[in-house]
Formats: sequence, structure tokens, C-alpha cells
Amino acid sequence: MANKVADKATDKGVDVKRFAEQLVGLTVKEVNELAKILKEDHGIEPAAAAVSVAAPSQGTGGETQEKSSFDLELVAVGAAGKLPVVRLVKEILGVGLKDAKDLVDAMPKVLKEGLSKAEAEEFKKKLEEEGAEVVLK
Repeated sequence: MANKVADKATDKGVDVKRFAEQLVGLTVKEVNELAKILKEDHGIEPAAAAVSVAAPSQGTGGETQEKSSFDLELVAVGAAGKLPVVRLVKEILGVGLKDAKDLVDAMPKVLKEGLSKAEAEEFKKKLEEEGAEVVLK
């Protein structure tokens, strides 16, 4: 079946494997630019997960080190609405309502940096309960 897909793609003049390799090799800046083009020029809203998958992780050559510091990034807000997420961001960061709203509107946005694993997971759980999509980096 994979060969049929590859054959059809080749018939259309597109080398799917080479295209996939190019996508995986994009920098974060290039991925953001691609997402902007897809959204503005073609009306396609790329999923946040696709952006994080396209940005390859930078490992240390097979060593497994426990990470001790985490960044809390707000990626998206669910259909339930932004207001509960804005209120929670206000509470977590200790900022005003307008500042919290501006942060939520600027997604994807790192809300807090240098958190312990326990703090990061606690904030992530709270935000996800309110319908937000959160990534720990």
C-alpha cells in the first residue's frame, strides 16, 4: 500500500519521502513561517501538535538525563472558551486580568519558565482541566 501511495506521488511529480525529510529538517522559525503561510494563504489551521513534532528534539546522544527545570507553554484553548483559562493564567502568574488575556491571546506562549517538575505538572493539569492545551518544555 505504501508503494502505491509513493507511486501516485511520484506520478504527480512529488517525491513524498524527500518532502517529509525536508519537513523534519525545518527549524522552529521555518515551521512557524510555514504555519503562517498555510493559515493566511490557504486557510489551513495547522494543529499545534504538528508544530511540536516537526521541531526535532536535541538529545545528548542517547543519554537519559532527568530534566530539572521546565517551561510551561500555552499552545491552544479549547472550545469551552478562553475566559476560564484567562482567569487561571491570572492566578498562576499573579498578573492583572488584561495582562492574562493578552498572554492567552498571544498563543503559543511560554507562560512561566524554570519550574520544578511538580509545579509544572500541577499548572499543566489545572490549565488542561479548563480546556487549554499545554506543553512542558
